[in-house]
Amino acid sequence: MKQAPVSADRWVKTWLLAGVVMVFFQIVIGGVTRLTGSGLSITRWEIVTGTLPPLSAGEWEEAFDQYKATPQYQKINTGMDMSQFRFIYFWEYIHRLWARLMGFVFAIPFVYFLIRRALSGRLIRRLGVVILLAALAAVFGWIMVASGLQDRPWVNAYKLTVHLSLGVSLFLFLFYTWLEERGYRRLVVHAGWRRTMGWLILLTIVQLVLGGTVSGMKAALAYPTWPDMHGSWIPPVLLDGSQWTVDNFLLYDQSGFMPALVQFLHRHLAYLLLIAVAVVALRWLRFAEPADRILGYMMLGTILVQVLLGILTLVGSVGSIPVFYGSAHQGIGILFLALLVYIYLKMRYKQIT
Repeated sequence: MKQAPVSADRWVKTWLLAGVVMVFFQIVIGGVTRLTGSGLSITRWEIVTGTLPPLSAGEWEEAFDQYKATPQYQKINTGMDMSQFRFIYFWEYIHRLWARLMGFVFAIPFVYFLIRRALSGRLIRRLGVVILLAALAAVFGWIMVASGLQDRPWVNAYKLTVHLSLGVSLFLFLFYTWLEERGYRRLVVHAGWRRTMGWLILLTIVQLVLGGTVSGMKAALAYPTWPDMHGSWIPPVLLDGSQWTVDNFLLYDQSGFMPALVQFLHRHLAYLLLIAVAVVALRWLRFAEPADRILGYMMLGTILVQVLLGILTLVGSVGSIPVFYGSAHQGIGILFLALLVYIYLKMRYKQIT
């Protein structure tokens, strides 16, 4: 029988947990940045010199002039004043500054722990994966921003989805790394529970990817009604065979087909997930040991809050997407996925066959 991992040094575990928390808030800040339309406000990617914001009136004017040359300003925000520009600049700046801060929080203790030989070879290899994922997320973040600086007023939704997916992958892998070093209290369950939890994790990942695409396409603005979609359960555009073309999939902002499709899929997968999680959670509460029943309540409570936030985001998306509900919806979705992964990992170490 495979045993649970041996606990690592408490300072290493605290450092890893701090990284998990910081990555989570980076994703949340990124969501706020996207919902406030702030992501294109800084037009240059200056890793070192970009650490400081504009400090003088002249520097602010220069930054504003650079933004005025972008399609977003020319097509959407023409006439924006300096105070409005500073607001959107603030969120993108915080997003980038938090990323730099995460780099320092990771790098300095990492070197210290290496010198002290406090990291096992297994942990070093896992941290190598963390570094790779962080680098990919950063590079794709700039690719995403660059997609909105030429010809179009918004970043490409597909590139945004990849950037978000990389960020979530980084969060989950770092969360997994922390859990492996922290150790587990075993769950005594039937082997079939692990397969069930694996399917829930897969469905949740698909739902998060769809959610990123919905956000990138601003699909909530197209159908801000619930439970129907402007009076129809299936938007008429989806029933029109002539709309199912490669151009409509790729050039999603030139027709209403893709916003309708991704929102339709996102809504109905949410219903499926709600039913599946409710069934699993209720069975868990019936069969799990008393000490483990809290996990069933957490699954059920989190999915109900998540669905409610999704509905509030949707019906509030008249003209603009509500920032609080939208960012909370994304954040709770990521925490729900982390909860499922946590339960799944605990199941590896003790099963009834």
